[in-house]
Amino acid sequence: MAKPSTRQELIDYCFRRLGAPVLEINVDDEQVDDLVDDAIQFYNERHFDGVERMYLKYELTQDDIDRGKAKNTTGVGIVTTTGTASIPGYGSTTFNFYENSNYIQVPDSVIGIEKVFKFDTSTISGGMFSIKYQIFLNDMYRFNSVELMQYSMTKTYLEDIDFLLTTDKQIRFNKRQNRMYLDIDWGAQTAGNFLVIDCYRALDPADFAKVYNDSFVKKYLTSLIKRQWGQNLIKFRGVKLPGGIEMNGREIYQDAENELKELKQIMALEHELPPYDFIG
Repeated sequence: MAKPSTRQELIDYCFRRLGAPVLEINVDDEQVDDLVDDAIQFYNERHFDGVERMYLKYELTQDDIDRGKAKNTTGVGIVTTTGTASIPGYGSTTFNFYENSNYIQVPDSVIGIEKVFKFDTSTISGGMFSIKYQIFLNDMYRFNSVELMQYSMTKTYLEDIDFLLTTDKQIRFNKRQNRMYLDIDWGAQTAGNFLVIDCYRALDPADFAKVYNDSFVKKYLTSLIKRQWGQNLIKFRGVKLPGGIEMNGREIYQDAENELKELKQIMALEHELPPYDFIG
């Protein structure tokens, strides 16, 4: 099928690109399954079409709050880990190491977090006694009462004040941990409050079948299977087949390596988002 929409259709497509059924592709089914997973993982982690920007809502629980402020009076969660080290001349010594426990668990599909939206109110923009509310109440009762330029400059000034008084929450995240650390005053939080997380989530092909038909995924997986095919045949180098044909797995392997190198360069130049320091 020219437009694969399932995992098996993608595999069949790649095999046809390599010569099947005219040629026998010497790759085991389990090897192919592993290569499909590798291709999808590479696509999710590097290609801008492999992720979607999401706003996930999370409800704080009492367990989160207790863990966040554990064993620390300042509100930042710290737990103690005991370790033993051997010091020459002094024997075995026990040390206490401290690590943060002020985190919440995030789904495995989340591969990047931009920020957590402010979940506390301020006198600048929150509540009916805020400056923003008073401006609209007293100055914006008719459209021509305030110049738009003056209003825009006032809003910018108020936002600068708001930024200084209620700064964004500091977060730390590593996609291999599935933990988002929040450096906040956990003692001031209440169970039932919600966090809104600005994050990137990997597209699951089971839910979004068009991933299987992505032009990069098809080319990349074909080259991965080709490399595995060549690797499987390398040990048969010099073996003569009926008719005098000689198997050359090394050449197949090297061709696939060159194709993968070229595809990774294309990924870096055309499909990856540039680092923020290089934008603008």
